[in-house]
Amino acid sequence: MWPFSRKPIVPVLRLAGAIGMASPLRPGLSLAGTAGAIERAFTMSRTPSVAIVINSPGGSAVQSSLIFKRIRQLADEHEKKVYVFCEDVAASGGYYLAVAGDEIYADASSIVGSIGVIFASFGLDKAIAKLGIERRVYTAGTSKNALDVFMPENAEDVERIKSVQRDVHDVFIGVVKDRRAGKLRSPDAELFSGAFWSAAKALDLGLIDGVSDLRSRMRAVHGDKVVLKPVPIGGGGLLSRLRRVPSIDEHIGLVSAGDALATLEARALWSRYGL
Repeated sequence: MWPFSRKPIVPVLRLAGAIGMASPLRPGLSLAGTAGAIERAFTMSRTPSVAIVINSPGGSAVQSSLIFKRIRQLADEHEKKVYVFCEDVAASGGYYLAVAGDEIYADASSIVGSIGVIFASFGLDKAIAKLGIERRVYTAGTSKNALDVFMPENAEDVERIKSVQRDVHDVFIGVVKDRRAGKLRSPDAELFSGAFWSAAKALDLGLIDGVSDLRSRMRAVHGDKVVLKPVPIGGGGLLSRLRRVPSIDEHIGLVSAGDALATLEARALWSRYGL
């Protein structure tokens, strides 16, 4: 394509959805599902730029890290500058993906940040006691039933999960500090509290580089003749569309218990940001 056109072509990769929370009907973002598209984004054009659009409330810390690393590896390998554009929300794992960018932009109404780690569960031990249900668990390993929702909360289990959270949080903080070195303008206690902000506040804090949109910024960098070329994730041709599994909204009856739980978890992530 390049030899026949003098127009700069910027690949546009869109990473949207909860990270790692997958079901047959609603696949989440993962390295396995995005690796091919990420590779294409860095090899389909000679223009030294790749644009990534992010709209994610977060999810799996591991998948966030893996996708982030793959983007940075390819950016360094192909000597490309990565421009990230936040849509409705780039929070928690979504912001982890965003810092893969050399420059980060957001819409004025975007929600950015939430640099923290969360674990949520339920306590159902009192409920089953009222129903006269006896819980029977057999384990090899004294901690194998840690955090079982049908058992009373155990202080050692709580401290164990908090210790893991601190380790994961420290990794997240380290990545943000490394990628935003010299740009962060607030004490750690505020930046890494798990709070989230509007784009204007995120800009003040140094979490993003500006308030702008994809087309405007790419035209400013490469001129008005720039071509923005979407990079589909997981195919997108006629055959894949014919094989598409009906969505939950289309066929509620197809949803299994596991699918429903994954959907509720993803919905809970989005609803935290009013979406």
